[in-house]
Amino acid sequence: MPAYSKERVTFRSHEIELAGFLYLPSNLTVKVPGLTILGPVAFVKEQSPSQYATRMARAGFAVLIFDPRGHGESGGEPRRHESGVMKVEDVSAALDYLTSRPEVASDLLFALGVCQGVNWIVDAAQADKRIRAIALVAGHYLTPETASLYLGGAEAVAARISRSQAAPVRPADGSPVDYIPIVSLTDTEALLTAKPIYEWYIRWADRGPAWAFHGLWENRITRASEAGIWGHRVDHALLKLTTPTLMVHADRAASGPVIPRKLFDLIPADRKELVWLGDQVQFQFYEEPETIDRATEHVAAWFRAATKAGD
Repeated sequence: MPAYSKERVTFRSHEIELAGFLYLPSNLTVKVPGLTILGPVAFVKEQSPSQYATRMARAGFAVLIFDPRGHGESGGEPRRHESGVMKVEDVSAALDYLTSRPEVASDLLFALGVCQGVNWIVDAAQADKRIRAIALVAGHYLTPETASLYLGGAEAVAARISRSQAAPVRPADGSPVDYIPIVSLTDTEALLTAKPIYEWYIRWADRGPAWAFHGLWENRITRASEAGIWGHRVDHALLKLTTPTLMVHADRAASGPVIPRKLFDLIPADRKELVWLGDQVQFQFYEEPETIDRATEHVAAWFRAATKAGD
């Protein structure tokens, strides 16, 4: 018998229908902890969330992954608008759905962020006190230092934020929404222009029967999204984080080897742990089985310990 089952589900966040997958361990005889996951920037559920969901289901968790509002198979307009506030609200809606399921122990809820998802999981933990513990894996931590690292300096960051703030999310005159590519090797206005990042992401834009398992990822976000990305201050949020927190990182993961350690030191939570895996690059945390297996072993152990701490 398979170690887990996968069920296509829908639930609502602020009256918008979200599409998700619920993974449940096989042969359930008792209620199990619930977990939801946020992935990298402009993710869809078929990307890294599915990799982590399958492993965490095998480890005994009920795992809900979903397309946030405006992305993938979920509803919401404008399409492909990145909003940390909305993602935090979607996390709470996902927890609401998990608690409605008879298989889930409603007092044992957890949240996991991968890459840029870590920022919104930090915010979600402070907004929704049902979250007993969080795990932050290969975080692309949004701070001025990180933005300068990716964009080439503070002046470039300020210019990107200014252009984004001038672009309305929904143009009042009914004109088309202004979009930029997520990745490009030729368009300097793309969110990310490094060749390795482009090469990993662009294949997710393929369509057709052979690529249906890729979901509905699109190589675009609203220009208005950038201010909320490059202008976000996760360092400020971490100063108030009291939820038990696990951070998993590596030397060549997003944010590099220095920034995550600095940020970890800011966390005032009584229970926190930093796990450094080695010299893995970011994409190994997205798809390499060995790296994801190691990361999720630590995540599962962390959440189990949090479960026992509440007994």
